[in-house]
Amino acid sequence: MSNTMPQTLPERPYRTDGVLVSRFFAYLIDLILIGVWCLFLGFIILVLGVVTFGLGWALYTILIPGAGILYSMITVGGSKQATIGMRMLGLRVIRRDGALVDPVTAGAHALFFYVAGITGLLLLIDIVVGLVDSDRRMLHDQLAGVTVVRSA
Repeated sequence: MSNTMPQTLPERPYRTDGVLVSRFFAYLIDLILIGVWCLFLGFIILVLGVVTFGLGWALYTILIPGAGILYSMITVGGSKQATIGMRMLGLRVIRRDGALVDPVTAGAHALFFYVAGITGLLLLIDIVVGLVDSDRRMLHDQLAGVTVVRSA
């Protein structure tokens, strides 16, 4: 019989309790902001299309996904490390290695999320992974190497 005490893991320096519900509501807020962003970019594409005799209107095909990814690159990849919706609900994104989230990682994170979102089965798998993971990391978080945590 061994007299060794069970080893406990050191406490995480961040909190992940309740982040999945908060993330859902943060995303609803972000969807509104992305919609406004799409209107702005859509107007720019409209003007560009007129100036280029219709060639610029091809950019409408990438407007919505491009706007969402660009929004994430600017906000999550910026100094606050969170979208506006996340900030409103007290969340932020951290990298697993402790470094700041750069715009490319933020864009990849958003791309993985949107790919899962348009393929219903992957979205379901993404959510299930988030429910069973101890850090509440969804599959697209794990692929991008990030975690969504409480900011305070």
